[in-house]
Amino acid sequence: MISRRAALTTIAGAAAGILPQRAFSAPQGFATIDLRGSIDAREHGVVPEGGDRQGHKLGEVIAKAARQNMPVFLPPGNYQVSNLDLPDGARITGVPGASRLVHSGDGYLMRAEGARRIELSNLVIDGANRRLNEQSPALVQMRGVSDLTIDNCEIIGSRKTAVQIERSGGRIERNRISGAAEYGLFAIESTGLSVTGNTVSDCGNGGILIHRRTKGPDGTIVSGNRIFRIGATNGGTGQYGNAINLFRVDDVMVTGNHISQSAFSAIRANSASNVQIANNQCLASGETAIYAEFAFEGAMVSGNIVDGAANGISVVNFNEGGRLATVANNIVRNLKPTGPYVLDEAIFGVGISVEADTAVTGNVIENVPLWGIALGFGPYLRNVIATGNIVRQAGVGCAVTVVEGAGSAMISNNVFEGMKNGAVIGYRWKAPATAELGRGDGQSFRHLTVENNRIV
Repeated sequence: MISRRAALTTIAGAAAGILPQRAFSAPQGFATIDLRGSIDAREHGVVPEGGDRQGHKLGEVIAKAARQNMPVFLPPGNYQVSNLDLPDGARITGVPGASRLVHSGDGYLMRAEGARRIELSNLVIDGANRRLNEQSPALVQMRGVSDLTIDNCEIIGSRKTAVQIERSGGRIERNRISGAAEYGLFAIESTGLSVTGNTVSDCGNGGILIHRRTKGPDGTIVSGNRIFRIGATNGGTGQYGNAINLFRVDDVMVTGNHISQSAFSAIRANSASNVQIANNQCLASGETAIYAEFAFEGAMVSGNIVDGAANGISVVNFNEGGRLATVANNIVRNLKPTGPYVLDEAIFGVGISVEADTAVTGNVIENVPLWGIALGFGPYLRNVIATGNIVRQAGVGCAVTVVEGAGSAMISNNVFEGMKNGAVIGYRWKAPATAELGRGDGQSFRHLTVENNRIV
């Protein structure tokens, strides 16, 4: 027996396109999608392969659902859309890999501005490599969204950037982003953003970018992502071609990412204070695998594996205010003497480079063509220690500046094995200026303490 109240509830829900007690049987290999409390787009005339007018219809359905604080469900199929404006409270979900929003090539695909909450999940968002207008920096663009969720989506084929968000917070997680001509994810002036568990690949100029227009606190977490085949189609000497790029953002964590085949850096932090770069796998980088550079104070670089790069880890630019760091317990190996550009001042083939107020400890460096460890450059050296490290198979184990005006450095309790041109050598800029210092002879330079090292 069905009560009169239950019958009326079912009829009313069906009339509104609401699915109160229904599950969608997904294609083989996908989990069943629970649709309770959602609005089925089909019930409002939005159907796969429905033509370019689908965008307008879908926008109306999304706005209606947002007013009712309900999600919209897109069944499997291709939905040609463009110029889709998402209102506050918009929630769109589908069947992973099967519900496809395909850019129809007119203007932009999707955007939102000034919303409190936006959620996109289980969708394929396909730019189809069609043109975006000049006012659209990305396939998916969000500005001023307090709580943004993009989860388990596939975002592909953008002629520009795949996802660009500004002044927004929330979660970008478990997505697969590929084939963007510019960047996979570009986040500007974020507010409590987490970027976790995504796969980003085959992007023209960068993978995940976390930037601010002026230097300040940001607090973004970039963790557990897999990033590979990141190019630098715009060329340059490092502004492009980075898997993870931080610029002017303080208090950011970059942890547990697996990164390979970046044209330049796996992780590049420019003017980023209080940054943690920890436990990342950095393979086959074209230039410096991990960079903390320019105007920063506070960088912890620990527990990373670097295998294959032109330089391993560089914590530098004391001349621009870069200082205060720990470089500890990393493995750096299999470097090469050449990089992706040719400049007279370029130095390649260095394991770990540091300059000011920095401890280099517990690292293992192997098979580097130039210097295993570099302490300072010219007069830019202050309060640096290199202790408890192992350097094997290097041109020089530790290169330390002996230029006038350089500050203090301590080189102690390290093991150097298989050095071609010396364990500890003093340098004047790029030119060797001393004989072997590693056996304790560094005391002739008042700014150096060299003791208790083992040379094999």
